[in-house]
Amino acid sequence: MRDASPVILWLRRDFRLADHPALHAAASSGRPVIPVFIHDELVETLGAAPKWRLGLAVEAFAARLAEIGSRLTLRRGPALEVLRELAAETGAGAVWWSRAYDPDAVARDTGVKAGLVEDGLAARSHPGHLLFEPWTVETQQGGFYKVFSPMWRAVKDRELEAPFPAVTSLAAPETWPQSARLADWAMGAAMGPGAVVLARHVCVGERAAQGRLGAFIDRRIAEYKARRDYPAEPATSRLSENLTYGEIGPRTVWLAGLAALRRGAPGAEHFLKELGWREFAYHLAWHAPRITHANWRPEWDAFPWSEDEDTAVLRWKQGRTGIAFVDAAMREMYVTGRMHNRARMIAGSYLTKHMMKHWRIGQRWFEECLIDWDPASNAMGWQWVAGSGPDAAPYFRIFNPDTQLAKFDPGREYVARYVAERAGDRPGADALAFFEAAPRSWNLSPDMAVPEPLVALDTGRRHALAAYRAREMDKTSRT
Repeated sequence: MRDASPVILWLRRDFRLADHPALHAAASSGRPVIPVFIHDELVETLGAAPKWRLGLAVEAFAARLAEIGSRLTLRRGPALEVLRELAAETGAGAVWWSRAYDPDAVARDTGVKAGLVEDGLAARSHPGHLLFEPWTVETQQGGFYKVFSPMWRAVKDRELEAPFPAVTSLAAPETWPQSARLADWAMGAAMGPGAVVLARHVCVGERAAQGRLGAFIDRRIAEYKARRDYPAEPATSRLSENLTYGEIGPRTVWLAGLAALRRGAPGAEHFLKELGWREFAYHLAWHAPRITHANWRPEWDAFPWSEDEDTAVLRWKQGRTGIAFVDAAMREMYVTGRMHNRARMIAGSYLTKHMMKHWRIGQRWFEECLIDWDPASNAMGWQWVAGSGPDAAPYFRIFNPDTQLAKFDPGREYVARYVAERAGDRPGADALAFFEAAPRSWNLSPDMAVPEPLVALDTGRRHALAAYRAREMDKTSRT
């Protein structure tokens, strides 16, 4: 006989109706479906901006579910404990969810699944926020790819199934379980006045994400490869925010880019390759979880990075290094919750090379400030720019922020947009918004003078190269 007991659909970062394997399976089962979001042990540890933005995603998806006659149940507490309570309350016989691939989520989910199975419940995970499951992409020798280019060649021509259509109805249980109130969780409490500032720049919910994708494909993908490195231009898709919270599915994005490629859009292949980088980051995190918290290359453990979060680090966080490109990047993040990818490279390189600070300092600050924070991409990005990660380049990369600025922001529009002290007599709204969002304890104001460089570019480069050469010599002497 068919099981008619309810299915608890545990939602985490998959807030959409379309291209959602777990939701589609639940709807197709014909069983009552109880969607639930849990403010669990991993949500508790989120930084201020990601937690605030997650709350917006939850709110928007609850409204979407209401449109199709369902509802989102909210609970708070350790995931396994809450799911057990819900199953007992509702008589649910199954708990389904979308897979996560970063080590913290995997550890949580492994424990949850074991506990639910022990209780006699059917615990089932479904494909999550990747195009290809990490265990399905292997080298000819059977291991996982440690370099991006060969991995890209292995997956770029793979066929993908069409995304599932949007779910239009879910069978309701006889009685809905009680739900917490989202407002009572105060998920934006740590943001302070920054929430008002960032709210001007977010793009929340499935419909908004689909609109963002459509606009990018129609208007900007053709110039993506040529213009994506210019931070003053709206040349990128900005879909990282929506992919982070599952407001749009990866197959939906991939197939839209692929269709543009087949129509001859010159920037489409490069856009697809950036989706491949996202896949690569998660495949590494799945197969080698240490990349999220430790040097990918163990020999970099001996590199003399400082882990002291001193006044120099504070100035870097404030966008007060005296280096125009770096300061604009840091303030863009504080005002918008995002940072242009080229700017991330420059800000990260200055911290880890010129300032000789450990990449984990930057990783933690991004975890606090980015609305598109992603555990795998953030970790791999920081290690790539620091030099300790899976980078095939046979040299020690040190970006020069001034030459990069001359190349990618020649008119200084990006700098002027975010750094009031460099914007002349009438700084714009985004430059002034930084001071609205900044903690009062920083004691910053738009009439501050531009500071002298925290570390001069030539001096910092010499020190970083000397440290690298010393490490290389030490490594040689030990072999």
